[in-house]
Amino acid sequence: MAEQTAPPGSAGATGAPPRPPAQDARPEKPDAAVVRDALGVGIAVGLSGFAFGVTSAGSGLSLLQTCALSLLVFTGASQFALVGALAAGGNPYTAAAGAFFLGIRNAFYGLRLSQLLALPRPVRPFAAQWVIDETTAVTLAQPTRRAARIGFTVTGITLYVLWNLTTLVGALGAEALGDTDAWGLDAASPAVFLALLAPMLRSTVERVTAGLAVLLALTLLPVLPAGLPVLLSALAAPVVLFLMGRTGRGADTADRAGGADADADGDGEKATSLRREPEQAEQMPEQAERKNEERA
Repeated sequence: MAEQTAPPGSAGATGAPPRPPAQDARPEKPDAAVVRDALGVGIAVGLSGFAFGVTSAGSGLSLLQTCALSLLVFTGASQFALVGALAAGGNPYTAAAGAFFLGIRNAFYGLRLSQLLALPRPVRPFAAQWVIDETTAVTLAQPTRRAARIGFTVTGITLYVLWNLTTLVGALGAEALGDTDAWGLDAASPAVFLALLAPMLRSTVERVTAGLAVLLALTLLPVLPAGLPVLLSALAAPVVLFLMGRTGRGADTADRAGGADADADGDGEKATSLRREPEQAEQMPEQAERKNEERA
């Protein structure tokens, strides 16, 4: 309790410096602003569940199967990958494997969010169902743990409810739309995800990493099963970090070489100066005698 009631910036009894905050030193965000942003994301993405319902029904899945996917799987990219592979005549097991590989990324999201949210253990199994791209993006954008919890909860509830309702509406209205491929509705969810991701790419390194990941995914897409190109595109991050490390080491080596050359030049000048000192000492008596003769 002493640490919590001590004024900010004050040292403890032992004179140790105060511990830094757990999250970024960013200004606090009002709860209303967090709720507004979370609702915006939840509503925008939740409405795209209509596209999944239409696409799933058009690929041959029944109403019950379509709704079960949204209720139990609840990760748009994996759901679209599954119904897309089935619509193309793929093997159900291959389609399920591709969707599984594509959904693995949510496990990595969970590792980060578990530390950030620090939810009670009884709540974690239920919260895990909401760990997806959109809830992760909203949560990571918050400056405090309280704001992160509010953003995660509001986004998760809004998105889960709307996604399942619009999935049901889309599946029921698929027959009225006719050819679902002509509408291109399967691109709605990836487009929304890109819109969420783009503002988070602030530095040059992040943009280069994202561009290389896109290039890897597009290159591997024709030759690998669905889901694997997205996972392998994550190799862009270590590649960029490796190249940055080599560039940094090269710059350090050049600086050291320049410093060594400067030291060598300095040592050379010192050696030349030392060699000249005895010669100047020998010439001093001669110069004194000449001056005396001139005076005489």
